[in-house]
Amino acid sequence: MIPVIERLEPLVGRWRSSGRTVDGVQIAGTDAYEWFPGGGFLVHHVDVQMGEDRVQVIEMIGDPDPTDGGRLRMRAFDDQGGYGEMRASVDDAGVWTFAGDTMRTMLTIDPDGKTMAAKWERSPDGATWVDWMDMEFAREA
Repeated sequence: MIPVIERLEPLVGRWRSSGRTVDGVQIAGTDAYEWFPGGGFLVHHVDVQMGEDRVQVIEMIGDPDPTDGGRLRMRAFDDQGGYGEMRASVDDAGVWTFAGDTMRTMLTIDPDGKTMAAKWERSPDGATWVDWMDMEFAREA
């Protein structure tokens, strides 16, 4: 396994997710992470209720990009036929940044490994970022 991919290990498991967008839309559901056979990718399953809408996403995280400082490529597919790409990196403090052209999040995993938090931002132009939603996650037993 590639060392930066190994740093994703604390995400592995099932999480209860909750939060809200800046305009007050409630979000609740589950996020689950598992290693793809061979350990080269982390598979992320999202199943949340966002207001009146159910949102389901599957995401593959892995494949370090040597032309982009080794950041991990992320590819997501949703239940509406949407597709997106982002890049993942982690700083020395263990904060993960998942960034695309028009959205990004900073994810912090608590040292106890039982909770994590994410702050999402959106950008209409790829340069100006505004708050979008705040999420909290609690590991399921």
